[in-house]
This record gives sequence, structure tokens and C-alpha cells, in this order.
Amino acid sequence: MKQHTDDVFSPIAWRDGTLFLLDQTLLPGEETWLRCDTPEKVAAAIRRLSVRGAPAIGVAAGFGLVVGLGGIADPAALGPRFDHVAALLAATRPTAVNLSWALARGRAVFEAHRAEGPAPVRRALLDWAQALHARDILTNRRIGAHGLERFATGDRVLTHCNAGGLATAGFGTAVGVITAGHRAGRIAQVWVDETRPLLQGARLTAWELERLHIPYRLVTDSSVGALMARGLVDRVVVGADRIARNGDTANKIGTYTVAVLSERHNVPFYVAAPRSTIDRATLTGAEIPIEERQAEEITEVFGTRIAPAGTRATNFAFDITPAALITGIITEVGVLEPPFERSIAGAFTGVDHGGEVDR
Repeated sequence: MKQHTDDVFSPIAWRDGTLFLLDQTLLPGEETWLRCDTPEKVAAAIRRLSVRGAPAIGVAAGFGLVVGLGGIADPAALGPRFDHVAALLAATRPTAVNLSWALARGRAVFEAHRAEGPAPVRRALLDWAQALHARDILTNRRIGAHGLERFATGDRVLTHCNAGGLATAGFGTAVGVITAGHRAGRIAQVWVDETRPLLQGARLTAWELERLHIPYRLVTDSSVGALMARGLVDRVVVGADRIARNGDTANKIGTYTVAVLSERHNVPFYVAAPRSTIDRATLTGAEIPIEERQAEEITEVFGTRIAPAGTRATNFAFDITPAALITGIITEVGVLEPPFERSIAGAFTGVDHGGEVDR
């Protein structure tokens, strides 16, 4: 099932009344689509990282609400069913704010149409979810357009984890910026961190860059300092799972290390994310919940044990990069610069491009 046209590959598809999600746990070796015809299947796909990346999780959850209302005929059952499905989806991943962002907007659509009955309210939710899907792709293109202005001809760019089309509805945030920069003749090469322990950089970002014909080199996470010390990195651009009001940013574990090394070596460090990833209700990064995943992701490598039996492990999925280490936050309305509290507030003034007043 191909869900792309030239540069747009989407890991989310609505076909013949059913949600399909690309199982990213099987990439790069196998392109398999999961048929998600129950909300439990959608929640399981999010939880086990078959679908991952804050924007993609939000869009998948939006479609999950539609799936969850399938088969409901009694109007009196709509409210309890919606509450159950929303709670099920909300409990999957605590750090990615796009999840709660999408569920809150889905609830507003539900409340606006619930009096019309089961079929109309489900249709309204589907229209909204499909618009959310299309809008995210447009948002990512705008992020790319704003981001490319920060790159010079011949730049060598480093990225961590995966913030491409696979992590969004399509085109990507950090990889979207890289794509726009490469097409404009400014980005010559990408350094791709492997991103331990689940290797999203090696498995996913490399897979995407290969498809996009963008030159890249895969490196171990621990190579970043050596690369920068040798003057081989000109810029860093990463994605985000949540950005606090002051600019502190939660992203895949290891991002903070890259930011510290960037400051040490005077390498500009950019975060690329839509405004839906900015959580202005969270004042600083200290308030962002950090997901801790199972120890087996560290003690095993894809099912093969690499640590002695009985080894205890701590597996934080994310870390916090302080705003002071961030050069700029690339959004669909421009590049936000320090002081971030002021520039973030300015980014939410008025009505956005989609006609929706943001929080």
C-alpha cells in the first residue's frame, strides 16, 4: 500500500472505511500495513511504536476516535463510548503532547455533532481527522520552507532519531527541513545518529533519506562529539515531542547530549516542530512527563539478549533540552528565537493558517 507522491510518504491511510498504519517496527526490512479496525488495535499500535512521532501519533489518534465509534447505533451509548475510546488512546504515550492536543479537538467535534446521532457524528469526526491529516502535511511543508533559510550552501547537517514523514502525516519536520534545504542546494550531507536503543535513525531516517536521494552517513550516537571536534557538522536539526512555554524541549533520549556538544563546538542547534507540539500549559521542561519504557529494549537487541540474565536497566525514552541550548525553533509560522517565552507567545497570536484558533 503506497501512500506517497514524490516527496510525501504517509504512514497513515484511511481506505474503504478502515484505518491502516504502517508498522514501523518492521522497517527497513519489511513494509507491512496494520489493519486497525478497533480502537484497541490503534492504541496497541501507538504503544508498541508501530506508529510513532508526536504528529503521527496525534493524527492516528484522531482516526482512532472514528474507529471507536464504528458500530454504535444507540445515541445514548455515544457519550460513554467516546469517553472510553479517548481514555484508551490518551493512556498510550504520555510525553507526546500532540496526542492530547488531537483528542481535545476530536472531543470538540464530537460534542458539536453528538445530537445528530451516531452516523452523522462519526462522519463529522472522519471529516475532521482527514482534514487534520492533510493539514499536517501542509504544516510540515511550511516548516521546511522556513527552515531552509537557516542553512548555507554545502552545509553538513546532523539529526537525531527520526522526524521525517514516518513521524508525521507526511514530509516530516526535521527531515522536512533537510529535504527543503537539500532541494535548494544548501544541504550537502546528513549525519544520521543511529539513535539507541531502538535505532530509529538507522532503521527509519536512513530509510527515508535513501528514498529521497539525499546523501547521508550513518554514525553511532557516541560519534557526535568527534564529528563536531573535527569541524564536520555545520548545523543540527531535530524534532520534538513536546515544547514547554519557555522553550525547553522533550525529544528522543540523546538529544540533550547532542545539544550540549553543539554548544561546546559552536554548532547552531535547531528544533523543528509544528505549533501543536508546543504546550503552553507546561511552563518548563521540568513539568514534562518522561516516558520510561521496558528494560528489555536495553538488555536485548530485537529479541537477542546482550546483557547478563538478571540485569536491571533504566530506559528513559526522552530527555529535556533546555531552551538555553536551542538556537531556534522552526515552526510553520517562522523560526522562533530567544527569548522563547516571548516568541512562542507571538506565534499563537490570532488565527492560524488552517482557520483554527490555537490554544
